Amino acid sequence: MARSPMDETAARGFAGAVAAYERGRPAYPEAAISCLVEALRLEPEGTVLDLAAGTGKLTRRLVGAGARVVAVEPVDEMRAALEAALPEVEALAGTAESIPLADGAVGAVTVGQAFHWFDGDRALAELHRVLRPEGRLGLIWNWRDQDSELQAGLSELIEPYRGETTSYSSGRWREAFERTSLFTALAVRSVPWVHETTPDGVVDRFASVSFISTLSSEEKERLFERIRALLGGRERVELAYRTDVYWCERVDARRSSVVRP
Repeated sequence: MARSPMDETAARGFAGAVAAYERGRPAYPEAAISCLVEALRLEPEGTVLDLAAGTGKLTRRLVGAGARVVAVEPVDEMRAALEAALPEVEALAGTAESIPLADGAVGAVTVGQAFHWFDGDRALAELHRVLRPEGRLGLIWNWRDQDSELQAGLSELIEPYRGETTSYSSGRWREAFERTSLFTALAVRSVPWVHETTPDGVVDRFASVSFISTLSSEEKERLFERIRALLGGRERVELAYRTDVYWCERVDARRSSVVRP
């Protein structure tokens, strides 16, 4: 873990928040999954690697699409939850920088909520290795829409705790794609949607954040009280999200030109 941007503190945070992650993190909307399946040209019985699979939030949807899924997840506790929920899926310990699969083992790779944690250059080299010729890579993030007053207010409460923790919204993860000649340029589609949940679900959503999970019990309780106060006693909560789906295609390393997807 020390070899990638997800340091030991972040890994410990995810390991200690598995139950909250399962309860509080939203699933992906159907339109985004359909876009991902189409963009990656997933076919029934085709093999796809779900990298940094966590507890299997995206893995479930890939299985539902009929793909044969191999899940790779570095955090033991999250991988155990995935194995319990999806015993039919082969789940392996590994990282994006060291994938435990043979060269050309899969026709597609998905990464949900995670590429910003990777050492991008090393990860793309590994992904190129395990993908078959013309295989495709898909990235997907559920992103809390900051144009929403409620989401912006929630961010004001949690961002002071972030410190140096990496994030999707920083955009720094894109730099490896801008440097590489191993993949085509990224294509993207965004899907706006609303996640309906409860105040407890909102608390779980933030309890599952790595840098929140590692706070002291007292500090977490103070934060959760402020979150509940912001929600104002409502019984149901509507959280505005945007799901961003990116994809690109493996390029033969011997080719000098880069072809867009």
